[in-house]
Amino acid sequence: MAQALEGRAMADDILIGDTPKARRRRSRLDGLVAQGRLWKHATLSDIDGLLSPAEIADAFTFTLVRNPWDRMVSYYHWLREQSFDHPAVRLAASCDFGGFLEAPETQIVWAAQPARHYMTTADGVERCTLYLRLEHVAEDAGPLWSHLGFRLDLPRVNMSARGAYRSYYSDDQAAIVARIAAEDITRFGYRF
Repeated sequence: MAQALEGRAMADDILIGDTPKARRRRSRLDGLVAQGRLWKHATLSDIDGLLSPAEIADAFTFTLVRNPWDRMVSYYHWLREQSFDHPAVRLAASCDFGGFLEAPETQIVWAAQPARHYMTTADGVERCTLYLRLEHVAEDAGPLWSHLGFRLDLPRVNMSARGAYRSYYSDDQAAIVARIAAEDITRFGYRF
């Protein structure tokens, strides 16, 4: 989605992320004041100072959400490819998927960060005009296309070669994700 949108970015637009155009413009972030880190997973609270809660309230804000069971497998594999110093990176490097999922620290972090966490402003208000389920973008994107006035071509990029997520889980492990991601599962109609 970010790569598709960046093709329409204007010369003075600020891009936060790791797409090719955002990387080229990264120096534009230098000196900007924000409450949190300006990176591809920044929350609306993080960008406070760059944009005010009132400006965000007036904007069409949207984000992609993903099946939590699939997302957990993807997160684990992504962490295993990283080399920066972080507790989650160290944990993923030290155990198999089941051990990573069953670790209390994994569960605590995930339970504390449902989709609304990313779309809540510094004043504590959830401000998401549209949540797009990654698995159902074509079905969910109508309001976005209407707002933009055009449709985006969304080629599949950054795909992994790993197998289906269901094969990673025992019944007990699937139940862990059902518990720690219950809010998103209920809200977005996900099933294992």
